[in-house]
Amino acid sequence: MGFLDLRGRHAVRTAYRDLTAQLGTAMTGALVRPMAERGVELMAGVVRDEVFGALVVFGTARTTTAFPADHATRLAPLTDTDVDELLTAPRCAPAPFRHRGAAPVDPAALKDLLARLSQMADLSELAEAECTPVLARSDGCTVVDARIRLVPHRPTDPYLRRLP
Repeated sequence: MGFLDLRGRHAVRTAYRDLTAQLGTAMTGALVRPMAERGVELMAGVVRDEVFGALVVFGTARTTTAFPADHATRLAPLTDTDVDELLTAPRCAPAPFRHRGAAPVDPAALKDLLARLSQMADLSELAEAECTPVLARSDGCTVVDARIRLVPHRPTDPYLRRLP
């Protein structure tokens, strides 16, 4: 539950009072952050496959209806070529670079994000990481929400057959 695009102290105080009235003693505090600038909504992340290992994923965010579930994956660690291919592989690839007449997004910022996710993929405890949405703009990109799941590392052989 939250409020978006609050302008000024009065609006923030009013929103806080409304939340306190609705939630009562269950509310222990509030986090006020600047509103992220609008941009093309994308997603980036890491998933771990038992056979292939860590995969870096990139594509449209779930909120983008023009290209539902449009994403591409590459094995980590990523090379520069892999990063370039991730940016151009999804069917949505032209959209971020010419979104509804807006200035094209900054490919360097997206490349940096994918390279950093690739570095995170080296962590054996990392089961998955999801950045959704990533708001891409001509002056950079902002990860609005991130979810990371860690698990204890247990080396296993995916080809080893086990009796039930």
